[in-house]
Amino acid sequence: MAIITNTTHYLDGDVVLEAFFAFDDSIEGRRPAVLISHAWGGRDEFVAEKAKRLAQLGYLGFALDMYGNGKLGGSAEENNQLMQPVLADRAMLQQRIKAALATVKLMPWVDDSKIAAMGFCFGGLCVLDLARTGVDIKGVVSFHGLLGAPDNLKDVAIKAKVLALHGHDDPMVPVEHVIAFEKEMTVAGADWQLHAYGNTMHAFTNPVANNPEFGTVYQVDADRRSWVAMQNFLVEIFA
Repeated sequence: MAIITNTTHYLDGDVVLEAFFAFDDSIEGRRPAVLISHAWGGRDEFVAEKAKRLAQLGYLGFALDMYGNGKLGGSAEENNQLMQPVLADRAMLQQRIKAALATVKLMPWVDDSKIAAMGFCFGGLCVLDLARTGVDIKGVVSFHGLLGAPDNLKDVAIKAKVLALHGHDDPMVPVEHVIAFEKEMTVAGADWQLHAYGNTMHAFTNPVANNPEFGTVYQVDADRRSWVAMQNFLVEIFA
């Protein structure tokens, strides 16, 4: 096994974006690709490590950039300043993640008929919005993602299979959001699943999350279980 990593630049209009990708060079031919959408702090080492882990599983992992030039926040305030303009314009958000999808499809190691996307927190919302646009990809996985539907997409059939991995005690995603999401997915005709982990808050996959007052706490069992659920989902959709 020889895991190759690199960065690549791509465009959304005149915005230059910087992705990190990883793949196993010992695998011959093209392989499925998984986009990875970062949390509110930007395309950091957390998603780079996820890309490497996906490469070890035989996929190309592509940690995309939603902010431009690989910008990273250094505090909650900076993270929020980076996220809010994107979150406030869901059409722009959808266009930006579609730019990452278009880039991955052209990569020489990728089977462009087998593409999925996964995301964490804000990134979970991003990959759900990608599915909501009706793009023809195999599936999306949201890890403790925000579930609220955008206002700009109506009556769009969701082609991608959807897996939402959710902490039951996540204060950023109250029960009414979960119910609305389930209804939304059903109306859109999606093949959807939602796994809720008990006694689990927001950011449960992030080992450095330890702020119960803010609602972000690492939960080792939910982290492990959600990664296994994601692996099983990818095996199913890429079969």
